[in-house]
Amino acid sequence: MTGPGPRPLAWPPAPITTERLVLRESEARDRAAFVELFASPEVGTYIGGARPRDALERAVPEVPGRRPGLFVIDLDGAMIGMITLDRRDAERPGHVRPDAGEAELGYLLRPEAWGRGYAAEACAAALDWFAGALPGEPVVLSTQTANDRAMRLAVKLGFTEVERFEEYGAEQWFGVWSPVTPND
Repeated sequence: MTGPGPRPLAWPPAPITTERLVLRESEARDRAAFVELFASPEVGTYIGGARPRDALERAVPEVPGRRPGLFVIDLDGAMIGMITLDRRDAERPGHVRPDAGEAELGYLLRPEAWGRGYAAEACAAALDWFAGALPGEPVVLSTQTANDRAMRLAVKLGFTEVERFEEYGAEQWFGVWSPVTPND
């Protein structure tokens, strides 16, 4: 049984190793990959567009993304993307708890890493870690319904649709993932 409101996460965890990937804290060597990720027109398609490279070069810190809830997805020593587990803003539509503040899964991968199952592998590992760190806490995910790949991945990961709503000028799919425990 969980008390009112979300519990804090101990951060950073030890790196999480999957069959092909390592989920780890950001390092200075990841800076160029962060810039590439956010400057990519393909990556920006469903998140408001690519950001200008020159602005990113000025704005991205020496060690980007070093904060609780952000994992770098590492393949053979190189960053291919990132996963975030952040608290969903109470002002946004889409919630499954009366007090809001659910953990929300987000992920971005560089286009050259698409279509190889890395997102599914990394997200499943992050969800497993989260379920162990905060047992019983729900995780939510929101994506544009136009993003077929993200919709398929959400279902594959075990997210269940809760509702659809309009946000950022597009229809959004909103789902929840609840960890299955042996006692359920």
